[in-house]
Amino acid sequence: MTDTGLPEHWTIRYSKSKKREYFFNSETKKSQWEAPANTDINQLKKFLTTNPTKVHCLHILIKHKDSRRPASHRSTKITISKEDAIKELQEIQGRLNYGNEEETSKKTEDSSEKEDVSSGRSAGTKDNVDKTVHHKDKDSFENIARERSDCSSYKRGGDLGWFGRGEMQPSFEKVAFSLPIGKISDIVETDSGVHLIKRIG
Repeated sequence: MTDTGLPEHWTIRYSKSKKREYFFNSETKKSQWEAPANTDINQLKKFLTTNPTKVHCLHILIKHKDSRRPASHRSTKITISKEDAIKELQEIQGRLNYGNEEETSKKTEDSSEKEDVSSGRSAGTKDNVDKTVHHKDKDSFENIARERSDCSSYKRGGDLGWFGRGEMQPSFEKVAFSLPIGKISDIVETDSGVHLIKRIG
């Protein structure tokens, strides 16, 4: 038995066309979709959690004049420098961090309001709640991607769908596969421009 939980000679591979894992026997050259007999399923799941064959990510791309294709739906000719593109992403990072802090604060306020209601004191006003929700939604990763990303995925809130290894540029892939689910990367540089990546699956 290997650290994958698979029997000897079996390995995990990824089908780009089917967007899913399959299993390959290096001795018999047999491949199949289902885990082979005698697989330790719990060990296999544990292995795939820390060594995913595919990830599901959102991203925000800002192109610059030195990008391999300095044009997008926002502009037919992008002229900003890479330094300015990075500055824009840093500002977006600030918005995202503020939104996360506000969400944490909102949860704390919700908890306090429940305590107030149970103790007979008046809860916070609806106006305050509405303002918090509105600001949080505006600064969500998806909304900022729709607002600013130079990738055609902006229409889907930056959603790139599921992808396996070898489908993205190396620096993008390395970061995407190292991110825990729900986390946002630092700024990533590729030939396309500069990115923020959020792994959602």
